[in-house]
Amino acid sequence: MRYPWLLVSLFATFFFVGCGPSTPATSGPTSTSTGGTDTAKDPGKLPDDAELLKQLDDALDFTLEKRRLDVKDQAAWQIIHGALAYKRKFLVRAGDKDVPAVEYALGGGQMKGWHLVEGDVVDDKTGRRGVRALLEGGTKAGQGHYDQWMGYLSDTGLKLDEKVMAEGREHTVADYIRQIELDVPRNMDREYSWTIMALTAYHPTDYKWTASDGKEWSLPQLVETELSYNVDESPCGGTHRMYGLALARNRHLAAGGKLEGVWQKCEEKIEKQIERAKASQNADGSLSAVYFQRPATAPEITVWMASSGHVFEFLAEAQSKEQLEEPWMKRAAWKLCEQFRKTKAVDVECASLFHATHGLVLYREKVFGPREYGKKS
Repeated sequence: MRYPWLLVSLFATFFFVGCGPSTPATSGPTSTSTGGTDTAKDPGKLPDDAELLKQLDDALDFTLEKRRLDVKDQAAWQIIHGALAYKRKFLVRAGDKDVPAVEYALGGGQMKGWHLVEGDVVDDKTGRRGVRALLEGGTKAGQGHYDQWMGYLSDTGLKLDEKVMAEGREHTVADYIRQIELDVPRNMDREYSWTIMALTAYHPTDYKWTASDGKEWSLPQLVETELSYNVDESPCGGTHRMYGLALARNRHLAAGGKLEGVWQKCEEKIEKQIERAKASQNADGSLSAVYFQRPATAPEITVWMASSGHVFEFLAEAQSKEQLEEPWMKRAAWKLCEQFRKTKAVDVECASLFHATHGLVLYREKVFGPREYGKKS
């Protein structure tokens, strides 16, 4: 039964991947110019704060308002990535209305690749079952990695008692999280990046539980496994793995945890990858087109953006406000905004687009403070 998914994968690649502007962008200076500022004329010049903030907000507003996704055209892969960036403010077109994507999905809304099923019994007294997202790796429509959906949705402010529909029956986020815990030993790839994102959103970082194999598992154990992998051999150049570790580290410290044991190892790996990203930065300030490996550009800007945006997202999560204000990071932010400007008139692969967007959201929030998204009433 594996071959039908190959057809789904090919179909998804051609029809579901792109995030195009819902309102055509002009092809003149608005979409391709570098802004006409002193910084654009002199790449070595550091942008001032007002200049940078303007470009950040322009990129974030355009992506939210002008790249509206539609459930008839795009799949869960594209839509859930959008929710990662804009949380509960991310809207999708469903029929003749724009609706909040997170509520639409969890409330049983129909879209390609969104397949939640009932799992194991999680409450013996009531017979209540958990919720599991089917793994559909490679389709670019359904969930591509274990626990990917909840890894992203858990960062949108979901409460444990919020409703989740699976197979026509009402469940809760808590049922979904408990199923993730039970399924850890069933993760054949031993890839826990998104599992860590999801579980650290609801549990302390020393949390332990009994899984479906009857054995005790813990969050430090999953972190230890993630630390053992070669970053350059990991999905998207290792950026997801590093983002998950940085997020877990931050939550550990925010809860009063100390950098010792596995958390000290985590800190060291994060710092190493920050240094590699800096060493791989191009002379004009842009981040590399080959992730952490070396300085590089790419002739196709959307391919380049896939790398630079993923790396920027990790850097924005991993570093403090003071670190993000360093000259090399200000240049990286400026050049990523430039890539957003240059791609206004074209389709951009949605995962790449929204990981880059999420990076800008994180950077903007840490450096300049949070802001509201969406049109004001």
